[in-house]
Amino acid sequence: MSLQWTAVATFLYAEVFVVLLLCIPFISPKRWQKIFKSRLVELVVSYGNTFFVVLIVILVLLVIDAVREIRKYDDVTEKVNLQNNPGAMEHFHMKLFRAQRNLYIAGFSLLLSFLLRRLVTLISQQATLLASNEAFKKQAESASEAAKKYMEENDQLKKGAAVDGGKLDVGNAEVKLEEENRSLKADLQKLNDELASTKQKLEKAENQVLAMRKQSEGLTKEYDRLLEEHAKLQAAVDGPMDKKAE
Repeated sequence: MSLQWTAVATFLYAEVFVVLLLCIPFISPKRWQKIFKSRLVELVVSYGNTFFVVLIVILVLLVIDAVREIRKYDDVTEKVNLQNNPGAMEHFHMKLFRAQRNLYIAGFSLLLSFLLRRLVTLISQQATLLASNEAFKKQAESASEAAKKYMEENDQLKKGAAVDGGKLDVGNAEVKLEEENRSLKADLQKLNDELASTKQKLEKAENQVLAMRKQSEGLTKEYDRLLEEHAKLQAAVDGPMDKKAE
C-alpha cells in the first residue's frame, strides 16, 4: 500500500474509533459538550472548516482516482486475452483488487467524515436541548411553586375576605343595635322626663289637695266654731227673752 493510501486508511480507522467513542452510551452529551467547549477543541474547530473542506476535496479526488483505476483494469480482461499468461492475469486482478480497496477506503473515509461532523453537531444540539430542558423544568417547577403559593395566598385572602365580610356583618348588626339602643335610651329618657313631669304634677296636685283639705278642715273648724258661737249667742239671746215672757 502506498503512503497516501496508508494515510487514508489510518484516517479511516481514526474516524471509526471516534465514531464508536461518540456512540458510547454512558458518556452523556453534557460531558461531550464540555469536551467540545475546551480550548484545545475550540482551537482545532477554529481551523476545522478549512481542514474539512481540504479533506473533502482530497477524498473526492482519491475516490475519483480509485474509480478511474477500477475502470482501467476492469476492461483489460475483456480487451486482451490473458488466458495464456496467468501471471499477467493475476497482476491485473491484483491491480483491480487494490483499486477497489482504495475506492472502499476513500469512499468510507468520505462518508465517515460527513457522518462524524453530523454526529458532533447532533451531540452538541442534544446537550443544548438537555440544558434548555433542565432550565425549562426548573422554570416550570418554580412557576408551579409560585402558582401554588399564589393559590394559597388567594385562599387565605378569600378566607380573610369572608371573615372581614362576617366582621362587617357583625359590625353592621352592632351599629344597628347601637342605633336601636340609642333610640331606646332616648325613648326611655323621654319617658323618664314625662314620668318626672307627671310626678311633679302629681305632687303638685297632692299638695293642692292637701292644701284644700287643710283649708276645708280649717273652714270646718271655723264653721264649727261659728256654730258654737252662734249657739252660744242664740242661747244668750233666748235666755233673757224667756225670762221676760215669764
